Amino acid sequence: MKIKSIMMAGLAGVALGGCIQVKAPDKPIEINLNVKVQQEVVVKLQRDAQDLIQNNPELFPQ
Repeated sequence: MKIKSIMMAGLAGVALGGCIQVKAPDKPIEINLNVKVQQEVVVKLQRDAQDLIQNNPELFPQ
């Protein structure tokens, strides 16, 4: 019974093999990503400025 099932599955795979087609698109795929990088840059600048002030207190008297 197992051999018959395996043969049926093999025949079904061969029969369906001709129906599946993979074709590359004619036009390039365009991915539009609207990402805001501003927040990361501001945080980095704030950290850099804070480090600069803490490491050089004579430059920024209070």
